[in-house]
Amino acid sequence: MKSLVLAEKPSVAREIARVLGCNQKHKTYIEGPKYVVTWALGHLVTLAEPEDYDPKYKTWNLEDLPILPEHMKLKVMKETNHQFRAISQLVKRPDLGEWIIATDAGREGELVARWIMEMVNWKKPFKRLWISSQTDKAIKDGFASLKPGKNYDPLYDSAVCRAEADWLIGLNVTRALTSKYNAQLAAGRVQTPTLAMIIQRENEIKSFNPVPYWTIQADFGSFTGVWRDAKKQDSRLFEEEKAKILHKKLQAAAGRIAGVKTKEKSESHPLAYDLTELQRDANQRYGFSAKQTLNVLQRLYEQHKLVTYPRTDSRYLTTDMVPTLKNRLENMAVGPYAPLIRPLLKNTLPVSGRIVNDSKVTDHHAIIPTEERLALGTLSNDEKKLYDLIARRFISLFYPAYRYDSLTVTAEAAGETFHAAGKVIKDNGWKAVYGKETVAHNEEENDGEAEQELPAVKAGDTVTVKRCQLNGLLTKPPLRHTEASLLTLMEKNNLGTPATRADIIEKLLQTDTIERQGNRLFPTKKGLQLMDLVAGELRSPELTARWEKELEAIARGNGNSKQFLAGIRHQTKEMIKDIKASASAYKPHNLTGSRCPECGQYLQEIKGKRGKILVCQDRSCGYRRNAENQLSNKRCPQCKKKMEIRTGKAGKYFQCKACNVIEMLEDKGGGKKMNKRQERMLVQKYSSEDSLTSNLGDMLKAALEKQKEEQ
Repeated sequence: MKSLVLAEKPSVAREIARVLGCNQKHKTYIEGPKYVVTWALGHLVTLAEPEDYDPKYKTWNLEDLPILPEHMKLKVMKETNHQFRAISQLVKRPDLGEWIIATDAGREGELVARWIMEMVNWKKPFKRLWISSQTDKAIKDGFASLKPGKNYDPLYDSAVCRAEADWLIGLNVTRALTSKYNAQLAAGRVQTPTLAMIIQRENEIKSFNPVPYWTIQADFGSFTGVWRDAKKQDSRLFEEEKAKILHKKLQAAAGRIAGVKTKEKSESHPLAYDLTELQRDANQRYGFSAKQTLNVLQRLYEQHKLVTYPRTDSRYLTTDMVPTLKNRLENMAVGPYAPLIRPLLKNTLPVSGRIVNDSKVTDHHAIIPTEERLALGTLSNDEKKLYDLIARRFISLFYPAYRYDSLTVTAEAAGETFHAAGKVIKDNGWKAVYGKETVAHNEEENDGEAEQELPAVKAGDTVTVKRCQLNGLLTKPPLRHTEASLLTLMEKNNLGTPATRADIIEKLLQTDTIERQGNRLFPTKKGLQLMDLVAGELRSPELTARWEKELEAIARGNGNSKQFLAGIRHQTKEMIKDIKASASAYKPHNLTGSRCPECGQYLQEIKGKRGKILVCQDRSCGYRRNAENQLSNKRCPQCKKKMEIRTGKAGKYFQCKACNVIEMLEDKGGGKKMNKRQERMLVQKYSSEDSLTSNLGDMLKAALEKQKEEQ
């Protein structure tokens, strides 16, 4: 009997098939002597839509809400039903006696496989492949020690609860808001409290009143001291007159060194990366979005096999990995990493409880390099940057602590006290792995009390104020969130999981409730209004955090799935009740001056995949058209950015907004004026991926020459 192996993606399936010796390639599966390897295309099965329960739900009506099916049905997704049909045929084969789940080793991967198994009515035994890297060795070892499928029933229960909770709350609240206010308004179990945190920060900034204050710096010749209040130990003066008097008093004042303190300090290496910490660092260092980091990381994991499983929330390794650590270092000892690794390989690696802790690893260990041989030349720039973060963090685990002497000098002059801080490095330790790069990122102000190189002084030495500087400053409001700081807050409030947080942020951006300006996240007018329309409970991070904890408990076998979903259903009813009773109003924030040709109402401008779109604000009307300048996939020959499709006296043409390059669209009308249908077909053609390789200049030239010949 053979085993049917289900991978999540075709690329992963091909790698597994190769390792298992499966060489007979078919359109939807790969077969070998012992295994038949097939794949999903992401999710093949999903929860049924409301209209699958009752056709009346095709129309969104507030009166029909909430929709709370007694039993949640599943349905095959239309986009990928061809692959589902192929799997359905495979399971009928009498020579397949066992199913091996080889989807991603996590909550969502479990759901992908189990729902397919349920829909194809698989009743035979099944096992689970649970691996943390995609190397040949990991795949072979994983298949040599397959786990009983039943071991992961709690994980599956948690995944089902998450999916049904998002359906019940997200679908009902979104339908209720959209129906009541006749606008596209979306809310969800995790995205709404995340939006609330961004808006809370915005409110803090708007309500902030800057307060002027002053600081005084004294130049003692060999070092600079900052004045501090002797009692409060605060360097800020909030009375200008007092600051000026003090400043005048200190001019050319004589003084002495009141004290010198030296304290030896050490700083241990940072822990290995989990996904959230890596997303934070990539955002701070390179400006990567959380989604971009996850996409690049997935390529390093699946395609290059250079890093371990990405979607982890652990920053520790397990005891059984210790014998592999030296081999991992050996295989990445190339390029800039070689001189950092060679000294480590000469001795036994110092492995401590700060690196290895079995009790702090649940499904997956921290993200570290695999035992695959590193070939930097095969990586893109983004892949190199992200790999570099992971590699240096991993190498630093085996370096000693960073040790230094912290120096504090206290000087007195004219009865006032000044402080100066410095540092003498004794051993760079793990910081040597990073060179001069900044390891930590700090955006807080320090009021000029920066560390400096201090002279060799002792208590009682005389000093004189050479120059005294009065600095007028303003207290600063809190900064708007970056993706890095938002991820930190989401993690702190237990909103979402490492695997879902990036998608939550992207969803808020796509629904136009927040926007990026530089590296900062701002709420839009739509987002601000939406927050006033949703129930207070849904805005609260505490409620959603409690749900996430319950889901985690269910995944570990300690929770009650029926009780959790009963609570979700009750909350859904209350939220819909609040929306129905609300007297709040919503005003579209993106109305244009153009009117709908069908019903006469003003059109809204929204962001589409290929540029801006004008849609009627009345959903029942449904009118929509592209804005005047539609974004195509045609690339500018100079700057390579996407060009806009515009209309002029000579017809439609491409124009680059950045460098003003213009290229005419191909004329297929034989010199005649194109009708609307021909124009639409032409626009569709050049808005498709195929247009990327079209040589429009040659085509236009040929068309013009043909036109001249006909004339």
